[in-house]
Amino acid sequence: MPATMSSHGYDSGKASPGKLRRLKELLLKDDNRTCADCGAPEPKWASANIGVFICLKCCGVHRSLGTHISKVLSVSLDDWTDDQIDSMIEVGGNSSANAIYEASIPAGFSKPGPDSGYEERSHFIRSKYELQEFLKPSLRIISFSAQRNSSVQSYDSRTSQKMVGMVEFIGLMKVKVIKGTDLAIRDMLSSDPYVILTIGQQRVKTKVIKSNLNPVWDEELMLSVPESYGALKLQVFDHDTFSADDIMGEAEIDIQPLVTAAMAHEDVGFVEDMQIGKWLASSDNALLKDSIIRIVDGSVKQEVSLKLQNVESGEIELELEWMPLDQ
Repeated sequence: MPATMSSHGYDSGKASPGKLRRLKELLLKDDNRTCADCGAPEPKWASANIGVFICLKCCGVHRSLGTHISKVLSVSLDDWTDDQIDSMIEVGGNSSANAIYEASIPAGFSKPGPDSGYEERSHFIRSKYELQEFLKPSLRIISFSAQRNSSVQSYDSRTSQKMVGMVEFIGLMKVKVIKGTDLAIRDMLSSDPYVILTIGQQRVKTKVIKSNLNPVWDEELMLSVPESYGALKLQVFDHDTFSADDIMGEAEIDIQPLVTAAMAHEDVGFVEDMQIGKWLASSDNALLKDSIIRIVDGSVKQEVSLKLQNVESGEIELELEWMPLDQ
């Protein structure tokens, strides 16, 4: 069976108040009061397509699997759709999901605990959802040749995952993709633009806006920030139905000023709104103007205006918000 347990598709509309209330009620069920993967108390995150509630530490591993395996959302911070909530309700919660995904855990095998390290946690979660090692054999999607060579594949995958798994996250970053201006034409008269953000091995994507060179997304995307972080990479594409999507420009965002300012002002709950940092515009970056970092209503935020690179025209406006791991 695939990693996605539900048959629901996802639309882009926000969930109704009634559906959000049902999601909160589902979270309060006894089996959902602990993380499905490590047992940590009071999970605040969920994999909407798998149908489990998970803790922040396991959330970071789920994000690294890719959204085709696990679509991670915050129960309280992210926007949900009715279909995503229906998917969670359809699965029934952690116990129902684990009855499938952990049906054939080998005798003597120990699941990670709340205090387990990233490597142990990553190995278990990848084995559980990506490799589907604990499903009943009859439910696994695996070819005969793959079964015949399973011991070799298992060794290779675990070796590579050990290298990838040595990742620690220092915080979360909410990126609000606000709007684009004067974007490039890639169809006959217009374009169907969307934005992809990438940091490390994580990649998130906005919705597609049809036939619009000045799109307004106002869409919030969440990324985990690894300890060894690089630039946040932004790409704009034109969605095509019958051919490969065309690039409409790109830019890199130096997040070090935001991370440094946020780390220096960890307790901002009682701090008045104020400027605490700045990323300066120069010929070496894509900034249209200096990017100011502020404390706003107890949160560390940064406004970013970018001139898209390697394209004839186009600007993008973003808002970055730093979120500590314990939020």
